[in-house]
Amino acid sequence: MIAFLRGVLLEKHPNQVIVDVGGVGYDVTIPVSTFTALSGPGTEAQLRVHTHVREDAISLFGFATQNEKLMFEKLTGVSGIGPKLAITILSGLPIGDLVGAIRGNQLEVLVKIPGVGKKTAERVVLELKDKLELLAALAPASASGSASPGKKPSFSAVEEDVLSALVNFGSPRPNAESAVIKARAEAGTEADFETLFRLALKLVR
Repeated sequence: MIAFLRGVLLEKHPNQVIVDVGGVGYDVTIPVSTFTALSGPGTEAQLRVHTHVREDAISLFGFATQNEKLMFEKLTGVSGIGPKLAITILSGLPIGDLVGAIRGNQLEVLVKIPGVGKKTAERVVLELKDKLELLAALAPASASGSASPGKKPSFSAVEEDVLSALVNFGSPRPNAESAVIKARAEAGTEADFETLFRLALKLVR
């Protein structure tokens, strides 16, 4: 089982990286917080890794911090939540806000994450509320516009990365574009990737 990787970052995408470790390229799925924490291709990357084994596949999920990995493993222990949804949840809120929402029974915060309905949010709170003592110290608070039709909108490189991430998480491209335009109006054109992504994720329909 792979628990840690250190190597050269070959490719970096909003929810995936490829890390060259001694000539072997490892394809690793990541949350957006890890994407933000990593430098560009060609630099050294260090990732805590959760190895997910199924009958038909072995998948690697990587995290910049041990806390992210721990939260991911807590989430995948909830009935009905698989690794893909756990990554989406971790991408939807900063980890401190996520811990705070679960411990504070804030279902209205959790259901804003794509793929998390009311029943899933209730299960997360019910099953994890009293199991996050190690992460409790992380918890303080978190952060919603309209696009006009017409000519095809243009997007900066950061915004294109956000669009790519939203589409990879299951949003239709037109919906993702509308959400990014709204997020840009609210956060400003200088917003970094993680800020813009989290805001757009709340706005996407």
